Amino acid sequence: MTLSLAAEHAKGKAANDIIFAASKAAVAKAAEIGADKVTNATIGAILDEEGKLVCLPTVEKVLRSLPTDELIAYAPISGLPDYLEAVLTATFGTSRPEGYMAAVATAGGTGVIHHSIWNYTDAGEVVLTSDWYWGPYNVLCKDMGRTLETYKMLDAENNYNLPALKIKVNEILAKQNKLLLVINTPAHNPTGYSLTDSDIEGVIDCLKEATAGTDKTAILLLDIAYIDYAGEKEEVRKFFRKLSNLPENILTIVAYSMSKGFTMYGQRTGAMIGLSSNADVIQEFADINQYTSRATWSNINRPAMKTLATVYNNPSLLSAVESERDFYYKMIKARADLFTKEAQECGLKMLPYIAGFFLSIPAKDPAAICDKLHEVNIYAVPLAAGVRIALCAVPLKKITGMPAKIKAAMDFVEK
Repeated sequence: MTLSLAAEHAKGKAANDIIFAASKAAVAKAAEIGADKVTNATIGAILDEEGKLVCLPTVEKVLRSLPTDELIAYAPISGLPDYLEAVLTATFGTSRPEGYMAAVATAGGTGVIHHSIWNYTDAGEVVLTSDWYWGPYNVLCKDMGRTLETYKMLDAENNYNLPALKIKVNEILAKQNKLLLVINTPAHNPTGYSLTDSDIEGVIDCLKEATAGTDKTAILLLDIAYIDYAGEKEEVRKFFRKLSNLPENILTIVAYSMSKGFTMYGQRTGAMIGLSSNADVIQEFADINQYTSRATWSNINRPAMKTLATVYNNPSLLSAVESERDFYYKMIKARADLFTKEAQECGLKMLPYIAGFFLSIPAKDPAAICDKLHEVNIYAVPLAAGVRIALCAVPLKKITGMPAKIKAAMDFVEK
């Protein structure tokens, strides 16, 4: 028997991340035969047409111009005050919903997910998300002694599957008094799908109906990590208005991340924003999440927070950042348009892509397909129900012919 000194809840845990494993394999192959001969569709970060990691120029300029004190000093546990105010504008734009609101700084969007699970569910309870989801949701739940369950995200016509959501919501609330529902929209990771305004209304109505006249509560966690690459900035934020003045037994949490919109992936800076029609709920939100921050990472990256605050309080800087984002949004869109066109031409089925860094291809044996693709030097991420392609990381010239090669690999594996 292997000796273990770990606590019972920690025994047997190991983070074998499939995304980083796939990326590592692609990097190794590129070192062996040359990066120009390898298509690395694993990385969740923007690479330009030359394959270089992108940092928005204005963001880099602001960060590097900060005085030393702003670069090295501690920040308040809940976040810099000017950051917390500016992040509300960054999140909601002109569609700020009505209600009581507070923001707490977190270590990236992942920190929001962590705090939400820890502070709004109890040990042994179920957290709900769609069947296509970002893998760390499950890791976070398991680490805290929760269980992640899913509903089928899309129906037979590839529309958002509200009936499936309703069934699962009612099933869970029949067994526990509160529900944490995680929805990643717009520009969903890993599919590139976005819920419509009507879909959001349906989700809200579902939670209202399931909790009305009961002592049940619902927490709607919206993971908006990719919102700045989801379309026209104000148009993609209009759905936030539908969150105004919800019943007080429904709390909305919005997970904001600087990783994508500010191309500051490794700086690990984000914010959790709570919205409620009840002031006490929001005061509790601010208190308990600040406390959990103190109990985990203490405080987060001050220079990244100051960078966002500086940009959003200077119209010319903000205009420059938005122009740079738009350039890369269009670059990714051009890649998606070409992939979609070629997929249709060769008969490769893919889930409906609206916007964002990724698209997904449903498959019966994703791991085997990804292994087969290694033979033609294409590296993608195998998920439970399909293969994820990181459009954000693949130059346009390497998109050409890629769908046909994926289709050939699928035909070989699934014949």
